[in-house]
Amino acid sequence: MNETATLVGHKQILVVDNDAGRSEQLSTVLAFVGEHFSHCSQEQAVEKLADTSHILTVILTGNVSSDCANLIKAKPSVPFILHDVLDANELASNVNVIGTLFAPLNYAQLTELIHHCHQYHNKLPRKAMKLGNSALFRSLIGSSELMAQVRFLIEQVAKTPASVLVLGESGTGKEVIARNIHNLSERAKGPFVPLNCGAIPAELLESELFGHEKGAFTGAISTRKGRFELAEGGTLFLDEIGDMPQPMQVKLLRVLQERTFERVGGSKSIKANVRIIAATHQNLEAMIKAGTFREDLFYRLNVFPIETPALRERKEDIPLLLKELLTRFEHEQGRTVRFTEKAIESLMEHPWAGNVRELSNLIERMLIMYGEQIVDVAELPFKYQHIDVQAYNPEYPEELQEQDVINALFSGCDDDEDDEISDETQLAAPAINAQQNAADTAMLPSDGLNLKEHLADLEVSLIKQSLIKHDYVVARAAETLGMRRTTLVEKMRKYDLQKASD
Repeated sequence: MNETATLVGHKQILVVDNDAGRSEQLSTVLAFVGEHFSHCSQEQAVEKLADTSHILTVILTGNVSSDCANLIKAKPSVPFILHDVLDANELASNVNVIGTLFAPLNYAQLTELIHHCHQYHNKLPRKAMKLGNSALFRSLIGSSELMAQVRFLIEQVAKTPASVLVLGESGTGKEVIARNIHNLSERAKGPFVPLNCGAIPAELLESELFGHEKGAFTGAISTRKGRFELAEGGTLFLDEIGDMPQPMQVKLLRVLQERTFERVGGSKSIKANVRIIAATHQNLEAMIKAGTFREDLFYRLNVFPIETPALRERKEDIPLLLKELLTRFEHEQGRTVRFTEKAIESLMEHPWAGNVRELSNLIERMLIMYGEQIVDVAELPFKYQHIDVQAYNPEYPEELQEQDVINALFSGCDDDEDDEISDETQLAAPAINAQQNAADTAMLPSDGLNLKEHLADLEVSLIKQSLIKHDYVVARAAETLGMRRTTLVEKMRKYDLQKASD
């Protein structure tokens, strides 16, 4: 294979060498291993590398000129290989210099270095991975290696007709992956039709998939298209494929094999020009061993598996996910909420059994409770508080503090009861008030008292009673006293009210 044999669309190796004999020898080896290549002199290299989209790697040989040495730094997206180069160690310090070819050239070292060049291209940062670039990869947010791998797999399989099986826990975004595969495929202009196999009763699933003819069964008052027909020319997404009953597994397998089906109650064969993407949170291989899922169907669906990572496996992506979800809620609801660094740090410690869906639900809850405010660890629901922080309790003027205690003391009074006082009681009120005033005066010491200290003592007494009653379970004691748990914790700290050690 030589320069004229290079096919359109194939990346090629560019051999840069001023020695024609050495270049020809290298070309012979490249042709032997089946690589596409071209060669040029060092003076032509700058022009040849003006467009690097078709270049797999550049093999530099001989006494490298300063212009060629500068090309290594100027083209970081291109991997370079050195061969018979003087001062190779200095050039090899560049990260895009993949390795060095040693004489005599052999198949093993050449194919290994070319493999490394392919991997260099595969793992290059892609523009599609950046936030806000397009609607694609929505919810596949994250800078973690796991999410980069998922996005790479989507890009690789999207342009092919292969069936895809998306695996992962609930809430990890399996349907989002399916939609991205569809949107990046040649079927993007066709329909994307989802069906949750576990949400349709077994007796209705066949009609839902393949449609039915008029009169096929009781209630079939007209002909109806199924999901396969609705997805014609596009993608059919079968979510929770593991919940599909075995009789339907057999019928689905037939459609995948023959690419035809019949409506329920019909005899006419209909062609199925549909791409299948299936998804499940179950272990299908374990189900095969248990006899609940067909092995032949599994291998039909599992042509190209993509595993969606759980959120706990990529916790470094949580800040980016928060930003994306908050932006979405702000667009939909017109308001937002912010999180402190400590709150985000606490959320990154959470196990996230419900994955991204659980995170989205938490944000919506925080929006309802603290819309347009800043949420710290203390405002998070208790199970998300994985960092010990002292809740902020502001100091208030004395008159407000005293009024707060008085309100707490009389918070048990029911206003409705006051509204139901009988006329007789109202007539007797002056006499009752006079008696009450006399009793209250008798309680007041003749030399007076310090009201603030008296109320504080009373507050301590009531808090102690409530804590003892509930065996120092702070949440229950706070509920009895009609105050927030964090407020009670602060008062316990203030008055040194701790449970005595046994």
